[in-house]
Amino acid sequence: MTGAGLLELHDVAVSFGDVEAVRGVGYEVRPGEVVAVVGESGSGKTVTAMSLLGLLPATAKVSGRAELAGRDLFTLTPAELRAVRGNDVGMVFQEPMSALNPVFTIGDQLVEAIRTHQELTPAAARDRAIELFGLVGLPAPRERFRSYPHELSGGQLQRVVIAMAVANDPKLLIADEPTTALDVTVQAEILELLRDLRSRLGTAILLITHDMGVVADLADRVVVMHDGVVVEQGDVRTVFTAPAEDYTRQLLGSVVSLSTAATTGLQRALAADIEVSPGHVAAGEHPAVASVPDVPAEKPLLRVEDLAVTYRGRFRAVAVRAAEGVSLHVEPGEVLGLVGESGSGKSTVARAVTGLLAPTAGSVHIGDVDITRARGRAAKALRRRIGVVFQDPLSSLNPRTTVGESVATPLRLHKAVPASEVDGRVAELLSAVQLSPSLRTRYPHELSGGQRQRACIARALALRPDLLVADEPTSALDVTIQARILDLLRDLRHEFGFACLFISHDLAVIEQLADRVAVMHRGHVVEQGPTKEVLTAPAHAYTRRLLSAAPVADPDAQRLRREAWRLLR
Repeated sequence: MTGAGLLELHDVAVSFGDVEAVRGVGYEVRPGEVVAVVGESGSGKTVTAMSLLGLLPATAKVSGRAELAGRDLFTLTPAELRAVRGNDVGMVFQEPMSALNPVFTIGDQLVEAIRTHQELTPAAARDRAIELFGLVGLPAPRERFRSYPHELSGGQLQRVVIAMAVANDPKLLIADEPTTALDVTVQAEILELLRDLRSRLGTAILLITHDMGVVADLADRVVVMHDGVVVEQGDVRTVFTAPAEDYTRQLLGSVVSLSTAATTGLQRALAADIEVSPGHVAAGEHPAVASVPDVPAEKPLLRVEDLAVTYRGRFRAVAVRAAEGVSLHVEPGEVLGLVGESGSGKSTVARAVTGLLAPTAGSVHIGDVDITRARGRAAKALRRRIGVVFQDPLSSLNPRTTVGESVATPLRLHKAVPASEVDGRVAELLSAVQLSPSLRTRYPHELSGGQRQRACIARALALRPDLLVADEPTSALDVTIQARILDLLRDLRHEFGFACLFISHDLAVIEQLADRVAVMHRGHVVEQGPTKEVLTAPAHAYTRRLLSAAPVADPDAQRLRREAWRLLR
């Protein structure tokens, strides 16, 4: 290290009892610099960052030195450390909803953060809070001041948390997975905000992430951690183009990024109008092809026609039209990717397809049966034909039930196999998703994120469904785990022969897995067609914006994509 760092870590170690979580960690963050710490879950990234601010449990033992502008943070008293938090060092946590108090308005919470460190009157603190909301790009800051956290979107909540973190002009901002599970367009906006704050305020940023595209977009230097140690560090271009360690190469090799063809297609689309093939439908911008029907080549397994869903407002609130005029189909054995931002209507369509939501208009057919009209035994028979994999495996598994029993539940409910054969069938399913049958006695909290998602997939496939509905199944997973889950889904598709409605905001994942893609925006399908055609010749402006917002693990390519995104937003 040069000795000129704002933050300097020397031989930092953290242990919990006999377990060494972090050992021998050393790196620096210079003034105005963005340093990204990357690695899989369990690598020690967040534990190291939390140790700097004294946010680890009392059972943690910390050693080494962590010097912030010459002061060793590990030697400060609790009172001195409280003064550092929020004043010298700001913190942006991974999950903004859990970082904010749900019973107080966002304005009150920001005012409290300001007045804790600054001697301001309530009126002056309120003005400062509104100014900060404007600084981070929160729309209508004066009106939003009295909003509660549940009234804001994920991207808006992240902006509020960032406003709280920079409220007292900290020298260093620690951002722990600030874009995880956010839409690519919202993610691009948050990264642009962090870049702008660094430029305007001169704030150094310690970025903790597993997303290598985010690193390529924002970081100046990168620190790679694995099993609690730093395995490699250097400037981002050198590490990305010529990694010195096998683990770094493995990490970069696991990244799911858009292909060169998709990137080239985006550049062509920006430079000229696109000629759309007959099977490639873009609504709105190309009237000549907007009326081309979504005609299946065979008798489809799933057929959605003119689907509309309205969430009726309570207490005179305005009703929300979440989906309108949605038509799409899925052939037997086919994967249809459904993409779009949060609020575009993707999950609403998925809930209608699975029978969890009654549509306002339109129809949903599984084979020849309209699921919206099926009742009793017919409805139960239809449910057997549909498996569902949800976004968050931890919340979709019963915490009081073992993994084996969770997988067995559909078999027991539908009496799919004799009771004496259930245990054997569960073992087969766990083996099919590459989980050891010995894990059947574990509870969800005893498994890793990737293992929990595999268990959810096993449960979804227990009845050998004709259709698998996967709603953002890889969005919050590490890149290596994400790659394994995608490989697993490909293998299972060939083994079980199911069709799949795969919902995602990540076009790179869709490119890897889907045969066709439908793009949703504000409740409408604005474009659909074969995946290669839609991604290499995007006809709709919204599709081009999604493509330009998707980060790639290449600093030079990402710079060009960032420029394209700025033109399109």
